[in-house]
Amino acid sequence: MDGAPSGASCVPLRDGVERAPANGTGILSCGCEETAPALAGAVFAFRQAGRAPSPPLDALKSAPVAHAAPAGRIVLVRLHVIDPTPIHTLARRLELPPVHERLLLRAWLLGHGLERFAATRGAPFSVSLMQALPELQVELDRLAMAAQQHASADGSRRLVIRLADGKTVESVWLARQAICISTQVGCAVGCSFCRTGMGGLERNLHAAEIAAQVVLARKHGHVTRRVVLMGMGEPIHNLEAVLQALELLGGEGQLGHKELVFSTVGDPRAFERLAAHHVRPSLALSLHTLDEGTRRELLPRAPRIEPRALLEGALRYCERITWPLLVQWTLLEGINDSPQQALELSEQLKGRRALVNYIPWNVVAGTKLARPAWERGVQLVRTLRAQGVLATLRRSGAQDVDGGCGQLRARTAPATAPVS
Repeated sequence: MDGAPSGASCVPLRDGVERAPANGTGILSCGCEETAPALAGAVFAFRQAGRAPSPPLDALKSAPVAHAAPAGRIVLVRLHVIDPTPIHTLARRLELPPVHERLLLRAWLLGHGLERFAATRGAPFSVSLMQALPELQVELDRLAMAAQQHASADGSRRLVIRLADGKTVESVWLARQAICISTQVGCAVGCSFCRTGMGGLERNLHAAEIAAQVVLARKHGHVTRRVVLMGMGEPIHNLEAVLQALELLGGEGQLGHKELVFSTVGDPRAFERLAAHHVRPSLALSLHTLDEGTRRELLPRAPRIEPRALLEGALRYCERITWPLLVQWTLLEGINDSPQQALELSEQLKGRRALVNYIPWNVVAGTKLARPAWERGVQLVRTLRAQGVLATLRRSGAQDVDGGCGQLRARTAPATAPVS
């Protein structure tokens, strides 16, 4: 098709009026039990007010990058598999029909054993494939293994996950059928309030390793209908693998696209990629302040973008997918917890599709930062709500088992040299 890359399959958008089903709330951050129903209410309120009409169904199922096309026609192109899973590799080697490849991917992503799945099919797989399944299952299982599990009194479960090369990341199995997963081993952003950022970046995760964290939860009986990329790592620094993982989870993994939450420090270029992608997730922006100098100190290696411009780019993306933006604001005493800052934020968000999630800081030893009193967070929420802006105050889960990002891994993992 004209304007599309060679070898890519193109799908035109229909001019339909079909409405996509609302598959739950689409957002739940680590330990945040209040955010999901609040965001669901936000979606309902925005649609009732006529500010967020439901998109055509095909718009949610179209492919990634928009290209030039004849006048009046929009063309989207599906993502190429650039980081193949072991299933993709085996399918190419054995020249499996595409339907068999998809069946294997679906069985794996839903947490079913491949051999058991193959044995229950009415039409058996080929002999060569059946013989390869035991070794394939072992390879898939090694992508993400539970090295440690720590149950919390609030019902969540924090895991240290060992990868095939011995590196470790963290994951949290949350209540309300949600899971928080990592996208990198470590993180390069270096947030001054985050334990993961203090250790630097060791390496990116492959798409299969990102998806395997969800598979591990499902295999152990944790019903998973919502996945948030709020664990270790910055998704935009590993964008290609993250996009492919979203394709897996939002496709054969049978997760609603708005049930996949892309949490990021932000970059308008990444927002454009997400908007053109086949699976367009809901967005959580780690903003924390509107002051450019303060944000540079808190997030020293985040993209150098003026916070208001960054917020506007995130809001525009969420308007395109017709789903509210989650604005994440970690509360630090004396830095970003004043009522005046809340009023300034409300000026940016009035009448826009957004929900502010105030997050009391998870204390990290060795820093000079302080966590404000709970009552201060309540005051800020009331300030925003009085201005007509939806806001919540998070009760972070798993705090009795070092539940903050990177805390458990830092306590248990051996020292390693980060990537410069």
